[in-house]
Amino acid sequence: MTRVRKSVGRVTFVGSGPGDPGLLSIAALDALRAADIVHIDPEVPAAVRALVPAAVVTHEADPVDAGRAALADARNGSDVVRLIAGDPFASDSVAREALAASRAAAPFAVVPGLDIGSTTATYAGIALGPVRTEIDLRPGVGGAIADVNWDAVADVPGTLVLTVNALDLATAAEQLVAGGCKPDTAVTVTCDGTGNGQHTTVGTLGEIELAAAGMAGTLVVTLGAPLKGGTRERLSWWESRPLYGWRVLVPRTKDQAGAMSERLRTYGAVPVEVPTIAVEPPRTPTQMERAIKGLVTGRYEWIVFTSTNAVRAVRERFEEFGLDARAFAGVKIACVGQSTADAVRAFGIKPELLPSGEESSEGLLADFPPFDDVLDPINRVLLPRADIATETLSGGLREMGWEVDDVTAYRTVRAAPPAAEIRDAIKSGGFQAVCFTSSSTVRNLVGIAGKPHAKTIVAVIGPQTAATAREFGLRVDVQPESATIGALVDALAEFALARADEDRLKSAEAAAKKAAAKPARRR
Repeated sequence: MTRVRKSVGRVTFVGSGPGDPGLLSIAALDALRAADIVHIDPEVPAAVRALVPAAVVTHEADPVDAGRAALADARNGSDVVRLIAGDPFASDSVAREALAASRAAAPFAVVPGLDIGSTTATYAGIALGPVRTEIDLRPGVGGAIADVNWDAVADVPGTLVLTVNALDLATAAEQLVAGGCKPDTAVTVTCDGTGNGQHTTVGTLGEIELAAAGMAGTLVVTLGAPLKGGTRERLSWWESRPLYGWRVLVPRTKDQAGAMSERLRTYGAVPVEVPTIAVEPPRTPTQMERAIKGLVTGRYEWIVFTSTNAVRAVRERFEEFGLDARAFAGVKIACVGQSTADAVRAFGIKPELLPSGEESSEGLLADFPPFDDVLDPINRVLLPRADIATETLSGGLREMGWEVDDVTAYRTVRAAPPAAEIRDAIKSGGFQAVCFTSSSTVRNLVGIAGKPHAKTIVAVIGPQTAATAREFGLRVDVQPESATIGALVDALAEFALARADEDRLKSAEAAAKKAAAKPARRR
């Protein structure tokens, strides 16, 4: 009788880096996607945890039992990932886990992660230089403060980078001074390294607690020559982004908020997605079924898309009937803006017409050709839209001589109110800005959560949305020239930069006036 040995899975130790999910390597992402089970260390940030696929089983890793649990899962045939903050082998305990896997003849691999200390320093604008010493003093991760040769550390050349728990900061500073460092040595202290709450202060070693006032958790401290000459202020790229630290309200449906939120993050904002509308199919499918049949049989000369939702609705109907982009053969396509045109192109079709000026119904009408009974063999236009769309476009097309099939492709309904703390933040000014992408998002946000506070910056995607915002008593601060998500976020960032410049100028003028008002000293 031949026994079949049960296959053993693999344990992959994956470093999550210091916190910014964009710093994960491709190998790390591939390992997470391929895993059956992921054991996650408590220190791994939420933004990195969110990258674990929903189908993967996850466990909060107990530092004591995590290695044994991961190895047991691998022996049962599962591919296991141990997700660890920072770099896996920066921790002696993780190295011991790998040795245990080796002794058990279980295959394992290691995907390095960026080191918390040096990466945080780079995000803080500190050029560490080629000569540096890094020491990790976090309990359970690095060495204990009592075990460090502080006399040797105080004498190291170049830059010193300490990663330390906030509760141990004062003790580490005292040991450095006792070891020979001067109390007036310049230091930087950074909390929430590479996160959207990262904050860096500059001080001296002797008054380091003052520099770190209000900071908690893991801190990165740097000492050394690169701090001289104001280089940090000039190299501080992460914290100097235009929208850094801004909480921006994104009133979009969940499946549409991603692109805007991602672009906001590149400017340093913290987007908070609050769905104000939900998109649902029409109450009866008859109109859309007739419209799809008309497209196939050559009933229409044009189809006009006014939103990405309309494109999605038509595409879903096509898929239901087993059709593809070839069914659009012979039909001209017009789009109200670039975002809608991009959705059409993703369907494999190139639109013939976009507004040359303002991306709106009026802008499209300005460029739309009137019906010509000699040049146009068919006089009918298909207009698939939301149930609450205005009549501006359909009325304008009819005035040009076109017959319009104005079809309800989808319904927009008001979403459920957000959590109480979100509603309170909206009303009290807890958001620095809100980005409206349609009139319905304005109406529904006010309906489910109330009007944004007067100090909240209101950014709108186009003129119709701006008009609706003003109807509700909102001040419109930002409106891009192009009605696209990217242009809207870019315009908000430009507004923030201009405001920051104004604030700096006012501060300089106030300081000058204050200096001028001081009485001259008597000689």
